[in-house]
Amino acid sequence: MGLIKEIYSKSFYNRFADTLLEVIPAFNKQEFMTVIFGDGFEEKEWKDRMKHTTRIFHQFLPADFPTAVQLIEKIIHQLRKDNFGEDGLAFVFLPDYIETYGLDDYNHSVKALEFITQFVSCEFAVRPFILKYGDQMIQQMIVWSKHENYKVRRFASEGSRPRLPWAMAIPALKKDPTPILPLLENLKNDPSEWVRRSVANNINDIAKDHPELVIRIADQWKGISKETDAIIKHGSRTLLKSGHAAILKHYGLESGNIELTDFEVATPAVKIGDSLEFSFSVFNKNAESHTIRLEYGIYYQKASGQLNRKVFKISEKVYQPAVKTKIQRKQSFKLITTKKFYTGEHQLSIIVNGEEKEIKNFKLVEACHY
Repeated sequence: MGLIKEIYSKSFYNRFADTLLEVIPAFNKQEFMTVIFGDGFEEKEWKDRMKHTTRIFHQFLPADFPTAVQLIEKIIHQLRKDNFGEDGLAFVFLPDYIETYGLDDYNHSVKALEFITQFVSCEFAVRPFILKYGDQMIQQMIVWSKHENYKVRRFASEGSRPRLPWAMAIPALKKDPTPILPLLENLKNDPSEWVRRSVANNINDIAKDHPELVIRIADQWKGISKETDAIIKHGSRTLLKSGHAAILKHYGLESGNIELTDFEVATPAVKIGDSLEFSFSVFNKNAESHTIRLEYGIYYQKASGQLNRKVFKISEKVYQPAVKTKIQRKQSFKLITTKKFYTGEHQLSIIVNGEEKEIKNFKLVEACHY
């Protein structure tokens, strides 16, 4: 698997330039290829290559933004005809073009975003428009939440997330997400699972700043349909992991009569590259069957020497009364590029229905090299 920046390859630009030739008869393919691969192209990482593509694309379009937007629409029609690029990451420079050159032209940009997002998602590009136009843009996204095309509906939800990862922050929505609640309400029964998952992610974003609002939504939406129940469950995942009392109560996940026993750490010293092995038993002391959500927390050593807990789900299911169940698990400490491990004291906890029942220590040590 190659580097992500390599999606911007000679073959990609060559094929895209051929599409442009079909739409813009005066287009100079040779000049386009020359300037694309100039300006230190090889040293650029993915995002810089994408931005560079936006700038070069702009040079070959009319300077008048409305005219350029009309051409982009024709280009997308041609790309579809050529069966090239739909939903492909490489084409995010198209929404980036609207963000970069259309921010002062609300009307034409809104129409362009609605059309382009049906080819490649525009959730990142819409963020500056929310910042600049505020409620006007949010009202437009509420309209989009009723669009006939599921990609536009998903764009409405994803683009309005208060904490969309890797995207421009929207402080106003973090502070007060109520303006986007009508949008989520419109989408709670959406026929597309892709849209519903976006709604759940939006709700999970809201939960990080306004848990009481998400509890209220959970109570209002409960039992509408199994799909809506699934949205709430996925949208409550941060609250469930943190053991938030109200959401645990919502799901009937009280832990008072659940007993944790026989908690053992089989590998009190774990070498980097190996796995932590542990086991425990749970006993449902209730007189009736009870749903038990089991999780474990790893308190990872940080560079500062402090411990930081990360929670991992084991299961959530119904346990019969007066039954003792043994659980065994492993947690890998295999080296991966996105995670750095620090040797020293770590901790492992068992969490039952959001309540941390017991904590044990273990050490992470360097692997032996011979």
